[in-house]
Amino acid sequence: MKLSKRSSSLVATAIAAALLMTACGGSDDEGGEEGGASNGGTFSMYIGEPQNPLVPGNTTESEGDQVVNSLWTGLVTYSESGEVTYDGVAESIESEDNTTWTVTLKDGWTFHDGSPVNAESFVNAWNYTAYSPNAQGGSGYLSRIAGYDDLQAPVDPATEEPTGEPAASEMSGLEVVDDTTFTITLSSAFANWPAVVGYNPFYPLPQAFFDDPEAFGTRPIGNGPFQAEEEFVPGEGITLTRFEDYAGPNKAKAEAVEYRVYAEVGTAYTDTQDGNLDIVDVIPPDALATAEDEFGDRFIRTESSQITYIGFPTYDARYADPRVRQAISMAIDREAISQAIFEGTRTPADSFIAPVVDGYREGACEYCALDVERANELLDEAGFDRSQPVELWFNAGAGHEAWMEAVGNQLRENLDVEFVLQGNLDFAEYLPLGENKGFTGPYRYGWSFDYPSADSYLTPLLVPSSQPPAGSNYSFYDNPEVTELLLQGDQASTPEDAIAAYQEAEDIVAQDMPMAPMFFTEIQSVHSENVENVKLDLFQRVLVADVTVVG
Repeated sequence: MKLSKRSSSLVATAIAAALLMTACGGSDDEGGEEGGASNGGTFSMYIGEPQNPLVPGNTTESEGDQVVNSLWTGLVTYSESGEVTYDGVAESIESEDNTTWTVTLKDGWTFHDGSPVNAESFVNAWNYTAYSPNAQGGSGYLSRIAGYDDLQAPVDPATEEPTGEPAASEMSGLEVVDDTTFTITLSSAFANWPAVVGYNPFYPLPQAFFDDPEAFGTRPIGNGPFQAEEEFVPGEGITLTRFEDYAGPNKAKAEAVEYRVYAEVGTAYTDTQDGNLDIVDVIPPDALATAEDEFGDRFIRTESSQITYIGFPTYDARYADPRVRQAISMAIDREAISQAIFEGTRTPADSFIAPVVDGYREGACEYCALDVERANELLDEAGFDRSQPVELWFNAGAGHEAWMEAVGNQLRENLDVEFVLQGNLDFAEYLPLGENKGFTGPYRYGWSFDYPSADSYLTPLLVPSSQPPAGSNYSFYDNPEVTELLLQGDQASTPEDAIAAYQEAEDIVAQDMPMAPMFFTEIQSVHSENVENVKLDLFQRVLVADVTVVG
């Protein structure tokens, strides 16, 4: 981010071309005045079971994220081309030195309960999320703020258990100036800070949350285009209704969206075929061959920011040697899996940074290329025990079994190692297992950027401050040299210097291979004849406020 508050300098210029989203069956102004409500109606959408109650600071996975982003609007938003836009609560976010930032809020924003969205709404929420005893999964995103470390309880390195209370409960880097102004002081300069604060852990919270956090998670009160007038029911879902007093420019066009939890995406797809469900955002792989013919212009293909990975439990002695991780990655024929399972719609990944942002380099991941001979040499050098099967972990019900089984078959054929599929846990059980170092072998993982920057593929996944429960570093990877280079990138005075540091960090990661990038992902979605103007954003979310109901 330049000192100017209006555009993100680290956002790729290529995003505009690569991520132009496909909208089928309607236009943005169809069904009502621009920015206003349409004739209403209700539509339904598939989700999997969210991992946690619907609290923004503890929602960093896709299922809960979809719902949370219907309920909340942050300080900033993002355009279709990936630039920071000021259609959220912030009027401006400005700094003279990239270290101390002044946030000025717009007037008129309220929560769904009528209480004002003010400076305290943000500062109190951020302090709660950062305070380690609250165990919020998005805590690590706040780690750049001065005083964050004081909110982390001391931990016994042997047991990894807290040994006392944090030194403070509020970050020294946050200060409320008045109702519409607060300041943020970072531990060190970070030019792209305004791009980061549009993500979930930076959303505001009303007083009602602090009065009863547990109840709030089942019936959240946000400030977004939809509101919750009923509780979320695990295994079933929640219906959200249009918030008529929404202060943003893009008011919901439908009267309500019904989020339905399905254990199997295949069942959701069948229901959409039958007209009993309106939107499936990611269809199962076995439907790819026929979906376009069946749904016509109701079949949507969206280039996304997502990378699919095979992660490695670096804490497990069997996978602690980088040569083992390198070998497994080199034994996988990504192109063959894309063709056989995904109808060629997945691009074999060759970098830890997706092509949709500046910083991507073709072939940056040496060990992502198929080389069976070298893979076997590396496995022998590491002394890997081939007599024991490799356990392959993935979450159930989301269409991952076929391609993970294909990975296993290739390991058997190319490395003479048997495999066992571990795919019996739903998403809400799968992630907690990973958080608690429960993966006993390579595991499926997917990542879309949280903000449009190369850094968003590195810092949230690869630094110790992002290890669970504070973040999403499920491999528990920790290389001080990588952490230092990422910090250098954050502190760079120009985007070019930042990218150079991020790429140096990537080069080290590409040797350590805590994760094996598998695919750059295109998303295939379908919708019923009941809805129009269905499209996905850069973050793989359906833009539910834009959806119009037919009739």
